[in-house]
Order: sequence, then structure tokens, then C-alpha cells
Amino acid sequence: MRSRGRPRVALIVKRSAWDRHQKNPSERLQRLIDRRDPTAKNIRRTHDEHTATVAEVTRELRELDLAVVRIRTRVFDARGFDLVVTVGGDGTLLRASHNVDEVPVLAINSAPSSSVGFFCGAEAGALLGVFADVLAGKVGRVVLSRMQVRLNRTLLSRRVLNDVLFCHASPAATSRYILAYGAIVEEQKSSGLWMGPAAGSTAAQRSAGGRVLPLTSERLQLVVREPYTPRGVRYRLEHLVIEPGERVTVRAKSHEMRLYLDGPDQMVKVGLGDVIELTRSREPLTLLGISAERRWDRPDAKPID
Repeated sequence: MRSRGRPRVALIVKRSAWDRHQKNPSERLQRLIDRRDPTAKNIRRTHDEHTATVAEVTRELRELDLAVVRIRTRVFDARGFDLVVTVGGDGTLLRASHNVDEVPVLAINSAPSSSVGFFCGAEAGALLGVFADVLAGKVGRVVLSRMQVRLNRTLLSRRVLNDVLFCHASPAATSRYILAYGAIVEEQKSSGLWMGPAAGSTAAQRSAGGRVLPLTSERLQLVVREPYTPRGVRYRLEHLVIEPGERVTVRAKSHEMRLYLDGPDQMVKVGLGDVIELTRSREPLTLLGISAERRWDRPDAKPID
């Protein structure tokens, strides 16, 4: 840890669906819970698991001489902290990571029975001594590339860790755009496209037909969703692996387009003629508790580097 005084820790805790329901009751959700509908049967169990993890984290942090600040807003300044701790799942980590530059992050999976927690370096029931090891520098770390996104030359983010989704506002509508990479310029029709750094290649990129990149790769990947090629000619830019320093541009050919950054929470409207530029960011993210060898749990998820 870099601090010479008491290490400062920013603590970000997910609000569970049950907690949100308690504070802002939903009659529909309550009816589903009362009749034990399968769509709502795990909401309380997951909440209890999450709550127990929060108590475990709080207990472990109190054992150490740390200055812990509970962050209750989505936007915060991580500068001045020595460590950022997120308690939730991958979504909690992704939201918090947009506020973090150089400070290392420890993500804790608070409900491993229902959460994947690919980015999480610790999980419920296994936190004894974890924070002491972090303070002592005994926990492994990995540095992950992120992606920079500009819209009409205006910077939207330098901290995309998972992916961006570019698509029409209506999932039933065709996405029309002009894709450019190097000397190749190509008009396309599809359901949109995914693009992101290696850390996100096990998620939507892979589900859409992309490949899994090594976790610490500095490459980016683009995957077109459901390309529309009625004459049977495949697009040249249907699947790209982009080297560091290279860029991809997307020019919208429809009015009602959308750009989602690391999930559904950060959405940007894109109109006809707007230009998106995607490049590797100069602001990587340091995650604690995971190694560069962390792999997806599917046997066919083979790196291409």
C-alpha cells in the first residue's frame, strides 16, 4: 500500500434487489414472492447471502487500522485512496471501475451461489486474512487493458473494461452503419456490434461468436452481431482483433442508435452521421486477487495470442 499513514479504503457495496424492494416496494414483485413464483424465488436467499458477506467484510476491515469510507454514490473520486473494495459481483466492479485510475481494486463476490464473479478476487466465506495480505502486498494482481471511446471527437470514457454495445434503440430494428478499420471501409447491416478489451472477451464478445483473448492481452476485439448478408457475401470487418495503437470508427446511418458502455447503466444516444472512435486506453485497471492465468470455465475457451 502506498499510504504512509492509515491506509484509506473506499468501500462500495451493492444494493440487493430485496433491499431495493424493501425501500421502494413493488406490488408486482411482492405478489410473485408470496406465491413463490420461480422468477422471484431466490431474491431473499441471495439477499441474505449478500448481507452475510457485507458483515464479514466489515468485521475483517475493523480488525485492521484502516480509514474506511463507505461510498454511496455511483460517481466518486478514487484519488487519495490506497484501495478500492467492491462487494457485489462483476456489475458492481464494472460500475466502480469507471471512477478508478491507478488505485488497485479488490472485488468481492458477495453471492457466489448466483453470481459469476469473474473479476472478483475473493468471495463470501473466504475473507479471513485477505485484507491483511493485501496490506502486506501478498496478494497477486493483474493489470487489465481498458478501452477509450469518443463520440464526434468528444471523450466519453477511457475506462471501458468489459465492452461497448452499439445497436439500434429498438432490438427489432436493423442497425445500419459504416465501419472503418485501417484502409477498409465497409457498410454493414446487422443487429449491432460488440467491442471491448481482452477482459471482456469471455462475456458478450464470446457469446456473439468472438474468441477469448488472454486476460492481459493489450488487443481489442470487435464482433458484429447477426450480420445481414442476403447475397451470402461475408463482411470483411465482421470479426476483428485490433492491435494496440490502432482504431476502429463507426459512422451511424440511422437516427435512433444507442451506445452502451460496460452494461445498461451508461447509455449514450447516437444519431445519423455521428462518429464513434474506439481505441485502447492508456488507463489500465489493477485488480487484486486474480492472476493472468484466470480462465473461463469452458474447455473451448482457448486464447488466440
